[in-house]
Amino acid sequence: MSDSEEKEKKTSGLNITDVLYDGLKKFSLAGLVYLAGYLHWSVAWPLGFIIIHFIKEQSNKQKEYKRNIAKAVATASEKEVILAKLDDLPAWVFFPDIERAEWLNKIIQQLWPNVNKYTRNLLRDKIQPKVKEKLEKYKLTGFKFEKMILGSIPPRIGGVKVYDKNVSRNEIIMDLDIIYVSDCDINFSITGVKAGLKNFQLHGMMRVVMKPLISSIPLVGGLQVYFLNNPTIDFDLVGVADVLDFPGLGDLLRRIVTEQIASMMVLPNKFPVKLSDEIEAAELIRPEPEGILRVHVVEAKDLMKKDVSLLGKGKSDPYAVITVGAQEFKTKTIPNTVDPKWDYWCEVMVSSIEGQLLLIQLWDFDPGVVGSKNDDYLGRAVIDLENVVKKGQDDMWITLEQAKHGMVHLRFTWLTLSRDYNDLRAALEETQMLRVTSMSTAVLTLYIDSAKNLPQPRSQSKPDPYVLVMVCNTTKQTEVKMRTSDPVWEQGYSFLVANPESDTLYIHIIDQKTESELGRFTKYLNSFTESSGLEVPLQPFSLSNSGPHSKIYLSMHLRILKRHHPEEETPLPDPWDETPLIKRQDSKTSTSSKLKSDDTTIKKSTEDAVQSLVQEREAPKQVQETVEEFIEQSKATFDSTKPSSREFEEGIHHRQPSTTSSAGEAGLGRIQLTLRYSIQRQRLTVVVHRIANIPLRDPSNIPDPYVKLYLLPERAKETKRKTQVVKDNCNPVFDESFEYLISQGGLNTQQLEVTVASQKHILSTGKNVIGQVIIDLSKMNFSQPFTSWFDLLPWTDNDD
Repeated sequence: MSDSEEKEKKTSGLNITDVLYDGLKKFSLAGLVYLAGYLHWSVAWPLGFIIIHFIKEQSNKQKEYKRNIAKAVATASEKEVILAKLDDLPAWVFFPDIERAEWLNKIIQQLWPNVNKYTRNLLRDKIQPKVKEKLEKYKLTGFKFEKMILGSIPPRIGGVKVYDKNVSRNEIIMDLDIIYVSDCDINFSITGVKAGLKNFQLHGMMRVVMKPLISSIPLVGGLQVYFLNNPTIDFDLVGVADVLDFPGLGDLLRRIVTEQIASMMVLPNKFPVKLSDEIEAAELIRPEPEGILRVHVVEAKDLMKKDVSLLGKGKSDPYAVITVGAQEFKTKTIPNTVDPKWDYWCEVMVSSIEGQLLLIQLWDFDPGVVGSKNDDYLGRAVIDLENVVKKGQDDMWITLEQAKHGMVHLRFTWLTLSRDYNDLRAALEETQMLRVTSMSTAVLTLYIDSAKNLPQPRSQSKPDPYVLVMVCNTTKQTEVKMRTSDPVWEQGYSFLVANPESDTLYIHIIDQKTESELGRFTKYLNSFTESSGLEVPLQPFSLSNSGPHSKIYLSMHLRILKRHHPEEETPLPDPWDETPLIKRQDSKTSTSSKLKSDDTTIKKSTEDAVQSLVQEREAPKQVQETVEEFIEQSKATFDSTKPSSREFEEGIHHRQPSTTSSAGEAGLGRIQLTLRYSIQRQRLTVVVHRIANIPLRDPSNIPDPYVKLYLLPERAKETKRKTQVVKDNCNPVFDESFEYLISQGGLNTQQLEVTVASQKHILSTGKNVIGQVIIDLSKMNFSQPFTSWFDLLPWTDNDD
């Protein structure tokens, strides 16, 4: 039989199986309806099952369509993907600093069979015990992988970015845009029942750090592999797991798998690969936070109403979830309100300032099945940590994405890590002033290497040791090493410390089989003052309550939290000077450049005159008279070259100062906006600050202004954003932030329409519009954020 005939036979058999399975489902559904009628059940029972079945069928069709698109992207060549104009184009298409990676994809294709085998061992040895432990908390026991076939489709790299700035000479850093759409076939058993997993998908930005660089082959001591932020993960469950997925319990399995990936290789967790024996494992494994971000979730307002009451729509029971990498924090739930006040504080370890994001999601709490997500979504906000760190601290109201309305109030403080123990006093005073007991003043980083000569329990020849580490109210546990008295763990942890003056580090080595203690080590954190640089290098420490020669090998260092005060930055260059949006006449010299040149000449001439007189040892009075005379002459020269107001308007159209006292070119007022674009997140952020000098034509009819945003060329509902309404005000202040998900290529084809209107007019026929501004995004320079005033112009119907 030929290969084509065999393939056709398999396909035919598969189709027959699908038809039989589909027919069986429809027959069962019809039987259920018949049974309900025979037993005189309420019509609501079969109707409910039919509705749920229909919703699930539609959801599966939509997921299947997206999965096929993703699989086409993963398996097609780069040229085919671009010609097809699919949504998931390679990252290098949009980002100029990301390089093509087809050469890398060819290497991965050839290496995939070997990687496949390594990954199977990783699933069995690392993932399986942790998933089993998690499921046992929900009374689901006996989890075990039965079959692990990862398939023939390898991960695909959409682009590579190699960093060449602000990078140590001893390391190489690169980011990989990774897409993995697997044709895997993984079977597992749980509580004695067989189940399976297929169509696994993963998409995210993976960072690979090669360090340290060495002078012998392989030239690189090791690798650190990790995701800056949680990747997008999805998969389908088959067998009994699909039945569990029907009422929502399958969410539990999905969440556990996502947590396990995050615990291994989402910051602050890193997956280390040692390549040379010349380096110590601590260089790759020891956590290295760049600082601590203190987050204050103050409140939210105008959230959506998700609860249903007897009178219709009720309110909500909102809570917030803050996520940075693998770190997650949750506020308390505030019942029956759309304007919750949480006053919640948390502290986040930031391991990479550039690229990490803070995600805050708001939910309406609803009780339901344990382990499934029953809560209603209220929206989210995403914050680029790099912008917060530059400021040192920030206080912002953010409009929620993926929600009809709602805002959240957040405050941030960036804390650096100091080696000076004297900074502890200021840190303690600040936490006392905040009056929040959960705040920290220091960070303890610990690397546990190994142990030697552990005692042997009487019941067995060799122990199965693991380490419990406790600092304040935080406990960490290492892996279990089986049947050894000389275990090697090579694991690192970081702990937030409330007060080093009174806190203590406790380490216990436990035998897993007998749960007996094999040894303990205690260190008072105030003893770090005796260590140089607040560091204790890798060395052996004797264990108490253990054998006479038992030791544990570890290193540690303490860092004091210190508030970051950014230096005074030079004013940002006006973006209008760098974009074609400002049309200047070629025959005219740049006025601003001429003024700057004249000012420099005057200053230089004045300094030269003073220096000459001083060198000639003239009398102070003579020096003063000469300088004053020269300055007067210079002022006259300066005034003669200063352009008139008409020339200034012709030379720089629409350029506005930082403050305004006029009603603008059209007499309709001015609006102050901030625009910035994040290449990493593909987000355009628009901050509406304030409007100045709206004309008051009728003193008895003061406007109620608000601002409405659209992305042109179409006024689509998806791009509509709207501020709050400010009652009876001609100089309203909003300070509201809005975001658009838009690729760098999309910036070249779209405009931002900013319309100021008054709520006193109900219909949007143009009569309620005060004025508008249209900004051509293709002509803007988004290399750095900028803030500027814009003249409001008469409203025009863009559709015309």
